[in-house]
Amino acid sequence: MIPPADLPAIADRVDARLRRLLAEERQRWQALDGDLGEPLLMLEAMVTSGGKRLRPAFVHWGFAAAGGSVPDPRVDDAGAAFEMLHTFALVHDDVVDDSATRRGHPAMHVTFIANHAAAGWRGESRRFGEGVAVLVGDLAHVYADVLAANFPRPAVDVWNELRVELNIGQYLDLLGSAVGDTTDGRARRIARYKSAKYTIERPLHLGAALGGQLDQLGGVFTAYGVPLGEAFQYRDDLLGVFGDAELTGKPVGDDLREGKPTALLSMAAQRADAAQREVLARVGSADLALADIECMQQVLVDTGAAADIEHDIETRRTDAIAALDTARLDPVVQEALVDLAWYVTARDR
Repeated sequence: MIPPADLPAIADRVDARLRRLLAEERQRWQALDGDLGEPLLMLEAMVTSGGKRLRPAFVHWGFAAAGGSVPDPRVDDAGAAFEMLHTFALVHDDVVDDSATRRGHPAMHVTFIANHAAAGWRGESRRFGEGVAVLVGDLAHVYADVLAANFPRPAVDVWNELRVELNIGQYLDLLGSAVGDTTDGRARRIARYKSAKYTIERPLHLGAALGGQLDQLGGVFTAYGVPLGEAFQYRDDLLGVFGDAELTGKPVGDDLREGKPTALLSMAAQRADAAQREVLARVGSADLALADIECMQQVLVDTGAAADIEHDIETRRTDAIAALDTARLDPVVQEALVDLAWYVTARDR
């Protein structure tokens, strides 16, 4: 689906802010030691490698809904902070999940593992690569806080809460994968805390807080952001199983190899017959071949789980858009949020 017309301009401003910050930091730290250039270059490559910039867009329109005039440097800083925080989560995610690729390129830890092996350095290449990636992810988190340093108190409170929520969601996701938890309640809780709130609701809240209108707009942004964020995650779940690897940048079926506790998988597990349960029992096996993935895909289709998750996406998008009608938003803001609702739920990557 074609992105909303305003998204490229928002993304360009955020990218410029990120590049400016990282260029200054790279120059500063390379002057101390030339070897410090590589991790900062890797961080810059990761954070500017073509993300959708949805979180900056929701900050932008949350601020505009509060009466703020956009563009605004504070909004650009907030959008850049979200992208740094997202990069922190992705880099750590790839280490935790042992993912080989990210956005069609080798994951950061994979690159540093290869560098260590090629140079013949001492120690274990895997531990070095994963250790460096964790540190670069931590650095991204620090830079996110640097960008958020001048937020007013209500925005700081939102920022602090969303960072806790993100890590809570990540833990539940990791635990669910480890224990093979396919209960529907756990899967939907993970969708809400790992993705829904952090991708849509909280960026809108932060934008409203920057504009001094969080108390007035927080409710409608929750009513819009939570169901839409869940729909966003459910689309991610479908793409993680059925998506085109050339578009998503990750191998087909990676979520099945990792055993991600998704609502899609939970629904299929509840409905599966004995033969289908035998197929799904191998979810979470790192050695799944393409034929195994195809058998699992068929179970997800035959149980009706894929179709019902698609229906859930449509229902939540409808609920989110309807929530906007309960507030007296500027028509331009409302139209932008409706466009974003369609984009985040109908995307193919």
